[in-house]
Amino acid sequence: MGTCHRRSSYCSRSSVAALLSSVQLISIVSTTCFSWSPTKNHRQQIQFATLKPSSTQSSFYSNGGGFNWFLKASSGDTTTATRLEILANLANDALSEHGSDIFKSFKARVAVMPQSADEDTQQNSLRLGLVATESIRKEDELVASLPFYDTDGSGLALAPHLATKLVYKDKLPEGYDGWTGDVGLLAMLVLNEMARLNVDGSKGIDLPTRKDGIPSLMSAWVTSLPSPEEMSNLHPLMWDEDDQEILQSSSTKKIYRLLDDIDDDSSWLDENAWSLDRDTFPETVKLQIGDSVEERQCFSTEGFRYAVSLVRSRSFFVDGSLRLLPYLDYANHDDYDSFELVGGGIGMLWGSAKGALLKSGKALKEGDEVRISYGPKGGADYLLDHGFVPNMCKASSSGGAVTSELTFEVDDTDRFRDDKLDILEYETYDLAPMEPSQVFDVTGGRPDPAMYQFLRLVKLGGKDAFLLESIFRKEVWGFMSEPVSEDNEREVVTSVIEACENALKEMDEISNEEGSALSPKKQLCASVRGSERQALERTLEYVKQEAEALDLKEYYQERRLKTLGLDSDWSPEDDDIAFGGNRVPGGADYDW
Repeated sequence: MGTCHRRSSYCSRSSVAALLSSVQLISIVSTTCFSWSPTKNHRQQIQFATLKPSSTQSSFYSNGGGFNWFLKASSGDTTTATRLEILANLANDALSEHGSDIFKSFKARVAVMPQSADEDTQQNSLRLGLVATESIRKEDELVASLPFYDTDGSGLALAPHLATKLVYKDKLPEGYDGWTGDVGLLAMLVLNEMARLNVDGSKGIDLPTRKDGIPSLMSAWVTSLPSPEEMSNLHPLMWDEDDQEILQSSSTKKIYRLLDDIDDDSSWLDENAWSLDRDTFPETVKLQIGDSVEERQCFSTEGFRYAVSLVRSRSFFVDGSLRLLPYLDYANHDDYDSFELVGGGIGMLWGSAKGALLKSGKALKEGDEVRISYGPKGGADYLLDHGFVPNMCKASSSGGAVTSELTFEVDDTDRFRDDKLDILEYETYDLAPMEPSQVFDVTGGRPDPAMYQFLRLVKLGGKDAFLLESIFRKEVWGFMSEPVSEDNEREVVTSVIEACENALKEMDEISNEEGSALSPKKQLCASVRGSERQALERTLEYVKQEAEALDLKEYYQERRLKTLGLDSDWSPEDDDIAFGGNRVPGGADYDW
């Protein structure tokens, strides 16, 4: 199936259970809300009711369907509802007891959100979300705020630097930089938090040291995270290998690259840290979930992949860093009338502190779901990050936010490869080194100028190779921002055309193999494929038209002659051009 294959070190997972046939909608309503007056430590009163989804709820998937986490439910099966009840209780009780000490503002509670009535859903499921505990009277009003406490990690928020500079400081080499980057570092922090909650005795590293009340909040948050079994149905990184292969051929953003990065990092960590101290870094841990105990993979290849999937689905880029923001991350996504989480100052008793701010995109009544935006990105990014594809990223006559990716690199056999790598490393703008392989987004229409600039350098050769001489080294990257020569520009547009056609051909092959009956996962892949196809086809059409008009562009030679004033024929009547004052060519009267 398809033409791309993972390397043999990747092990397949067992297929997850099939979707259950019918769904009972259960709404859990909590009477406990967080406030800034002293609160009593009382249990929430849980009410069950079968109800029709409200207009807000039914628009959930039509507006993108936020992925916090989903659980399946069937008629007569109360296991799901009971589990969600327990998790909502744990989170809200922790907020009631300790929230006022940690959050400057939190006008919401954790609740179970009924499934959508929209037929175009990922699966019939319930989910956790945030519900307003008071009226939000206007757009842009603050709903919740969480201080970072970045210096010592004593707060609730998790940031990558806490892994290298604090928690794993003595376990990782200085300057450790894994293939999974900041996502991998946050995943290591999640695994450590899980290990610290092990019911058979705390494991992991007992850092960071936290303020009073935060351990209870962190414990409730960690136990509310979806289990690996649940994630195997919800997140592409945890799908079975057959479904991952379909996704691999459905998008130019390749899932196999992510899986390989995860495998490489987990193998290195296992060999150099985890396997050397299994008492601290156990392969599995046991977590207390209400009255039951669940075993989960921890410091292992499977555990690391599970943690990475959690981080990708729940992290936010705020105030210059990727972060995990417990409790704020319960907020689900909405395409419209919503804001991204932002960084800002939070007024505290002792002054101001940096933190994350959750603001409402519209006025809300008490009991309305609080939603946010997960940001502007393409369908493949949403699926690989959050496990769903919002409507704004789906193919449509109006275009939507369709996007695809094209990858280009300096050829290993290029005779000028060393010169080009030198330019990319030392002579690009702001002296920021560029890798010899670059990925660019295409959204249909005119391609990114940065892509053309990179490709002009990649294809530089022949009569244009003189620009690689050392005399031009400081200027050549700037030269690439405009057409160099007609031959060079033709190679550039040909490369883009071939990349688009190859990607479309691979998508056609997988579409022909799928048939008409699609599982929920295949439907997600088809949605990504449709939006990317639209972006690729529009880009292809534009670039083909451009290829037919290359003779109309102005190239380096013409621009250079114009700069020197040599772009027109000389005539004695042209007063603007003078050679040596009033001298003209051939006008000297020498007496030899």
